[in-house]
Amino acid sequence: MKLFKLLSITVLLFSGTAGFAQQFSYKPLNPAFGGDTFNYNWLQSSATAQNKLTAPANPADQRSELEQFGDQLNRQLLSQISRALLSQQFGGVDFNQEGTYTFGSLNIEIFESGEGLVINILDTATGEETQVIVPN
Repeated sequence: MKLFKLLSITVLLFSGTAGFAQQFSYKPLNPAFGGDTFNYNWLQSSATAQNKLTAPANPADQRSELEQFGDQLNRQLLSQISRALLSQQFGGVDFNQEGTYTFGSLNIEIFESGEGLVINILDTATGEETQVIVPN
């Protein structure tokens, strides 16, 4: 009886090892790593659906067209007022002429160089300086 059990266990063990096997192969889903290119839309929509982050809202995008129009109108009016004050103060100064001009705490120096027309703006109150070059 012991021999029969031992023989049957041995047969079962050896018959189990003679099972069928297959070769495993891996094919990535992501097209960036060699997967099928038709998976791109599915992966993108899946990632978008799982994304819980939102872009911060731009306050300029949330304004109505009427508010944007009002802002543009204000800018144009301020620009016209500054032009009028400048022409009143200096009687139609031509900024194409070289020279040094003073507007309150701003010191503006205009001269021609090899690069083009150079405008140096110095704020004497804070010491900040800006240079604008208008190419030839």
